[in-house]
Amino acid sequence: MINRKPANPEALRLKMADLCARSEQCEHEIREKLRKKMLPPAEIDKIIDFLIDGKFIDNSRYARSFTNDKVRFSGWGRNKIRMALAYKGIPSSFISEALEGIDEKEYRTSLMKVSTTKAKNLDLNEYDDRAKLYRHLISRGYESSLATKVIAYLKKLRE
Repeated sequence: MINRKPANPEALRLKMADLCARSEQCEHEIREKLRKKMLPPAEIDKIIDFLIDGKFIDNSRYARSFTNDKVRFSGWGRNKIRMALAYKGIPSSFISEALEGIDEKEYRTSLMKVSTTKAKNLDLNEYDDRAKLYRHLISRGYESSLATKVIAYLKKLRE
């Protein structure tokens, strides 16, 4: 068994500041990293306070960035993004603000891209295939009403 000793808090403070400067991080992620380094909770709080005061961590900024990245690059819908941010401990006010900031045109483009990619190998005249596409869109976090509309649109295009 590996005998791990707690890391130097000052070195970890600088390391976390460097990490936050290079990529957007939320408070929850940094807390987890510090907890794994076996720091006492009081030291973790001090480091988190330093990072927040220095604007290295900003949960609102993180929520906006995460939301835009997931819509643009991962093809996620609002529901999945909301759940992922809630899991990371982001306050609901920041989540709502980030979701309201989604560009509607980009969101619909992402929905169409995900839908057409999945629908390539499906016969949308078949109920089972439409249900398969619907479940796929719901699992990606898209709203039920949008999933239904896009399936009807794709089916109409193929007729």
